Amino acid sequence: MLELIKRTLEGDCRVLVADNAVDALSIIYHEKISGLLLDVSMPGIDGLELCRTVRNLPQFQNLPVIMLAARDGLFDKVQGRLAGATEYLTKPFDAAQLRQAVGKFFSINSGAEVKYEI
Repeated sequence: MLELIKRTLEGDCRVLVADNAVDALSIIYHEKISGLLLDVSMPGIDGLELCRTVRNLPQFQNLPVIMLAARDGLFDKVQGRLAGATEYLTKPFDAAQLRQAVGKFFSINSGAEVKYEI
């Protein structure tokens, strides 16, 4: 999944990667980012909880957040929206779907930095 994201977006923006919520928060505090891609299933603090945490920080309330999840039920999508996700993308997805979702909310083709949390 990470390789698909990097290959798909690397020509349009810089992709920063973290493998846990603590590292992700550190990156978004120290790097100027245009958006956040969060995997729902993460070790420790899951993507939904991290999204809620980010949304509770005033400087990140309007940051676009795309949740990536294997579950595609209505309840799962509602949980993502309630956590503060801007968009919910169900895995597996292809490069075109990812580019469309990212292009809809992030400023790509302008050197934008996108943070991906797995």
